Amino acid sequence: MIRVLLSTRLFTEGFEKLNNDYEVVAPSSPFFSKQEILDLIGDFDAFIPTFQFKVDSEIIDAGIGRLKIIANYGVGYNNIDVDYATQKGIVVTNTPDPVIESTAELAFSLMLTVTRRLAEFDRKLRLPDGLPWGVMENLGHTLYGKTLGIIGMGRIGQAVARRAVAFGMQIVYHNRNRLPLEIEYLYNARFLKKNEVMKISDVISIHTPLLPETHHLIGKDEFEMMKPTAILVNTARGPVVDEDVLIRVLQLNEIYGAGLDVYEFEPQINPKLFLLDNVVLAPHIGTATVESRLQMNQFVTQNIVGFFEGRIDITRVN
Repeated sequence: MIRVLLSTRLFTEGFEKLNNDYEVVAPSSPFFSKQEILDLIGDFDAFIPTFQFKVDSEIIDAGIGRLKIIANYGVGYNNIDVDYATQKGIVVTNTPDPVIESTAELAFSLMLTVTRRLAEFDRKLRLPDGLPWGVMENLGHTLYGKTLGIIGMGRIGQAVARRAVAFGMQIVYHNRNRLPLEIEYLYNARFLKKNEVMKISDVISIHTPLLPETHHLIGKDEFEMMKPTAILVNTARGPVVDEDVLIRVLQLNEIYGAGLDVYEFEPQINPKLFLLDNVVLAPHIGTATVESRLQMNQFVTQNIVGFFEGRIDITRVN
């Protein structure tokens, strides 16, 4: 019988076909340790890791002989040594579709929370001295009429653009390749060079994968181009932004603020960020909704079942 190993305890809903047709082993605790996976994986045909679990060459070597597919639980797959898996003849898949709307929702939530200073006000209202009330107190900014710059106009970037249009924002974007004109027309979006996007945008939203060429894509030069009233939102991957530089510009109020769901060295967060009122922090929850998790379960199931049935309509990344 085909055996499937999960790195993390997940909902059982959505995994019905796997549970009925295959033998599925999941941890009784929240997740297996690396050593536990090393001890187990050699006896499994498929492995489902979450973004928190690093699938390095040691893990892959431990699975060689039986392991045929690593079905990543997420759209980003920088937690997996894909090149090494490819060398060893192991297929790697991801789950791009279920993460789109939930991640776009979070990106927009961060935009609103930063511009209207909601997290800051919530914290301060709970203090004994509270906050002063008045017409000229507690001012933020509105998104209506502002320019949203999207770095990485894939499906998540476009889902953010769709929401921005409803808020009356102007859309500019930078992408590895320009989108077809009919897609640009949907959002009245303009394709610009990255530097131009950084200069004219009131909000920058990052939606690129983490690749060697996107590491520190937003660094010292890019922050110097941004308006002092601009905000940065990152729901992609932490190392796309040079976090040390970001902290410095926030400390000096050289930009208005930032909303972060991802961090350069997560799960560790630079403690300097905790001291800043002009940054909103979330614990990598872009896809963390019940609905998304159930859809991801179904999508992972389709990838594994499709692979073993010999179908080509699986979302391979190698």
